[in-house]
Amino acid sequence: VWPLSRTKPTPSASAPRPCDTNPGPTSLHTRDRYLLACPPDDARLNGSAVNQYSRMTIHSTYSPTADCVIRCGDWRELLAQLPPDSLDLTVTSPPYCLGKSYETSRDIKDFQHEQRSLIPRVISSTRTGGNICWQVGYHVSRRAGLTPLDFLVHSIFSEFPSVKLRNRIIWTFGSGPHASRRLSGRHEIVLWYSKGDDYYFNVDPIRMPQKYPGKRHHRGDKRGELSGNPLGKNPGDVWSIPNVKAASVEKTTHPCQFPIGLVQGLVTALSPPGGLVLDPYLGSGSTAIAAVLEQRRFVGAEIDTVFHSLALQRVRAALDGTLRYRPYGKPIERPSGAVAARPPHFAHGPKETQVNGGATSL
Repeated sequence: VWPLSRTKPTPSASAPRPCDTNPGPTSLHTRDRYLLACPPDDARLNGSAVNQYSRMTIHSTYSPTADCVIRCGDWRELLAQLPPDSLDLTVTSPPYCLGKSYETSRDIKDFQHEQRSLIPRVISSTRTGGNICWQVGYHVSRRAGLTPLDFLVHSIFSEFPSVKLRNRIIWTFGSGPHASRRLSGRHEIVLWYSKGDDYYFNVDPIRMPQKYPGKRHHRGDKRGELSGNPLGKNPGDVWSIPNVKAASVEKTTHPCQFPIGLVQGLVTALSPPGGLVLDPYLGSGSTAIAAVLEQRRFVGAEIDTVFHSLALQRVRAALDGTLRYRPYGKPIERPSGAVAARPPHFAHGPKETQVNGGATSL
């Protein structure tokens, strides 16, 4: 069955390029070669870590002892190899049916059909106590307007009593297309489900610095003592992480990358070291990279030969310490230089209106 289409299309510029048995080398854009060759300015790698990662081997088929499996083909072929109760975590972002180069349908019914086929198999392959994360945004059409894809995904997950929704994480970012007839979209959703009630969750690796680190208890036995956790605060369910755009150090030819840092936060909090992580829609390889950098095992599939080759190269760059990326928790820098200079005729703050003779901010 071809993803997101009930009939297998003829490969074209607007359709996935299906994997051959022995796909040849794929040339990348000059910028991609540059990024892969750059020193890891933003990477959290040291010499010992790089040496440890470099011992990992990338495989094309699943085996219980494989460190990293990147399969060129449909997710159905990969999941057929996985035994039940083998996955510690799934992190994925399915195609939204928006007409991207790797999609074959714009029909939201095809999105639902695909997810209804995939989700039960992921649940079956997830061990009790494991976690599942589905990162989605919105489907856009002239007829229906915006459809929140997390609504559709949750309607499927809710049919399985063994899984429960633990958080609806808002991933917010500051950049994107500017809308003219609605508010500009600046967020997407990560649905986090657990299989069973005794699930893996370790918040310590993803804690963030407190806003008021010097705050103290003002009553009770702990009066006068610092009230915050020395490791930082729980990051909450709104994560501000820049998306991957043209100037990003992570940008490749893939049109819809999600940032490695977003996956890192999920991987470190929701899977144990050495655990097995799945991404059935591998794309540019962000989930695989986050998994191997955080010393987890990985399995994933990508049906498009170009993006499969791209994912392989990026994972290899991560293993040898040459991949540049923006890690989870890195503070967002304030803009500087000419682009940050405000022209005199630009607004400096909230608009004001006169109310009863006085200026009142709206």
